[in-house]
Amino acid sequence: MRTVIKNFLIFFLVFLLLASLFSFYDSSTNKSEKVSLDQIITALNNETAQKISISSDELQLTLKDGKVLVAKKETGETLSNLAKNYGVDPIKLLKIQQEVKQPSGFNYWLATLLPFLLPFLLLAGFIYFMSRQIQGANTKALSFGQSKARETDWRDKKNRITFKDVAGVKEAKQELLEIVDFLKSPQKFLNLGARIPKGVLLVGSPGTGKTLLARAVAGEANVPFFHISGSEFVEMFVGVGASRVRDLFARAKKAAPCIVFVDEIDAVGRQRGTGLGGSHDEREQTLNQILVEMDGFESNTNVIVVAATNRPDVLDPALLRPGRFDRRVVLDLPDINDREAILNTHSVTKPLAPDVKLRVIAERTPGFSGADLANILNEAAILTARHNQKQISMADCLESIEKVMLGPERKSHILSEQEKKITAYHEAGHALVSHYLPQADPVHKVSIISRGRVAGYTLKLPAEDKYMHPKSEFIADLSVMLAGHAAEAEIFGEVTTGAQNDLKQATKLARQLVTEFGMSEKMGPRTFGLKEELIFLGREISEQRDYSEKVAQMIDDEVTHFLKTAYQTAVSLLKKKHAKLDQLANELIKKEVLERQEFETLMAT
Repeated sequence: MRTVIKNFLIFFLVFLLLASLFSFYDSSTNKSEKVSLDQIITALNNETAQKISISSDELQLTLKDGKVLVAKKETGETLSNLAKNYGVDPIKLLKIQQEVKQPSGFNYWLATLLPFLLPFLLLAGFIYFMSRQIQGANTKALSFGQSKARETDWRDKKNRITFKDVAGVKEAKQELLEIVDFLKSPQKFLNLGARIPKGVLLVGSPGTGKTLLARAVAGEANVPFFHISGSEFVEMFVGVGASRVRDLFARAKKAAPCIVFVDEIDAVGRQRGTGLGGSHDEREQTLNQILVEMDGFESNTNVIVVAATNRPDVLDPALLRPGRFDRRVVLDLPDINDREAILNTHSVTKPLAPDVKLRVIAERTPGFSGADLANILNEAAILTARHNQKQISMADCLESIEKVMLGPERKSHILSEQEKKITAYHEAGHALVSHYLPQADPVHKVSIISRGRVAGYTLKLPAEDKYMHPKSEFIADLSVMLAGHAAEAEIFGEVTTGAQNDLKQATKLARQLVTEFGMSEKMGPRTFGLKEELIFLGREISEQRDYSEKVAQMIDDEVTHFLKTAYQTAVSLLKKKHAKLDQLANELIKKEVLERQEFETLMAT
């Protein structure tokens, strides 16, 4: 459609150009008036003529008032003979300026041929552009099986990325430094009989910097970088994906040493034999070609394939065997020190106010990936611009954290006085139980301002990053989750739907304690249920029971026991600290938001 519009505009502009030229040619003759020869003779006799031009069979007479008269005469007839035949006094003729113009055939031929030439030119132009389009379609058809990989030249200093631009992931960078050394000086490894991995698989959660790290390897090694997504290989036509794989590796071998980066390789590298499409599935044919190309590298071919995925469990085992992707580099979520380094990297281009403490932001963002941290600073910059400020303040940064976690403030969502009171006691119950249970995380903020889909929230964060969680911590978390429900029942004598998500999360955690973590004394140290992933027609998690109906009843009883015990702990603590609960709820109704320092001061009084 765009091509048709483009061609139409070109034809239209050409037509306007030719029409303007034709009108310009006609404008030169429109200024004169065509008359008979008698009027020319009369003007000569009356001595009103100032100048006369003679051109072949045409007389052009310019009058003293500027008017131009044009008349036809016989071809070959001179002006003097014509004046003598019509009885014009020769003396009058001598008083007039005379000019003889050489006859020009250009104007004649242009006026004669232009009406016929213009349609011919338009038709020829149309045929030319149509032939160009057909030729372009043939070219696209021939290039349909070519790779769509984008090549980044290492000499492009503007877009070059090195390990200095990637904060955190120290272990991953250390693993990849060997790849950089091999690309720079392969002979050092070959002399020792070492074989560098042909493929490196980057595994990590979304946003942990897999693509950025792959580009940094190419930037450190000063080699070309080919970037393609796994979904770009597969088309609806059989054989296109395999053809693109062959073309990609052919280009890579010509540019060796280089790095080929395949992002989201699970789109094309899923396990074969799932039944979708049989043995002629286009995706499987593409995967087969990748396996052949990776295993067919010559020993002196310095082409390293780097792939990224957050689903290594669905990849075909043939991809992960030695000789293909035989090295796996795991990118974990950053710890507090890495988060501070990542924030420092992303804050270089942003004007931060003196009160901004990146360490505090890092403490408030456990479990955040590098992309999440970059988004926080970006949201803070947007808030600063909205407030017409010149520097990003700490308040804007803290506001952006809550916006990313829970959503923007819903200031238009106005609660009634009763709903506001219920929300205040609900959140006060969460905060109070979390504060008095030593195994629970400290409270950083309590708010009854609606955000996203929640009417209020209690922000509690761990004092340090944790990789192992004891049973006592989970039991305390269950009590904190059910504390809002318990506070509503204790104060108002009934509960609302505000605790729906709390109950869902508490039930899920309690079932995990029994079936996954082996933390139930009654059920013993074992897991229950075999979870399998079905990749036929999409992702689906199914659980196969490996226990009897009697055990299933025992599991349900244990889950209920965990929830009831945690609920009783919350109720007992709220009854014991009833005065503090009222004080905290009233303060929330009054201020709507309590920061950590205000909350701890209130709890200490």
